[in-house]
Amino acid sequence: MTSPLGYDGALTCALNVSDLDRSIAFYRDILGFQLQYKVDEIGWCEMQTNIAKVTVGLSQVEEVPKEGGAVLTFGVADVDEARGKLEASDVRFDGPTRTIPGMVKLATFYDPDGNTLMFAQGL
Repeated sequence: MTSPLGYDGALTCALNVSDLDRSIAFYRDILGFQLQYKVDEIGWCEMQTNIAKVTVGLSQVEEVPKEGGAVLTFGVADVDEARGKLEASDVRFDGPTRTIPGMVKLATFYDPDGNTLMFAQGL
């Protein structure tokens, strides 16, 4: 698909966090992302996901808003397996995994600052 704006296919999903180092550890150790770089002077880092040209940017702020915001949804081969691994690390989930028959399985969970994240498995 072409665009008159010249999109290059890259996507950075930026989230506000209260503790940059704690969040880096969560996204690295729990979700398996890789730290690309960190700039302490501005409280910013980018984490490379397993999806080419898709990164998660983390911005340290004094107060993380608790309402609204984007929900980052990560496609996985097996929601139950991915969920089990996160639950073993005491990650908080929003209720049971939901299944929409013939379509998708969804599991909603939270990072340390309460940002909503989700796993999706196509059926």
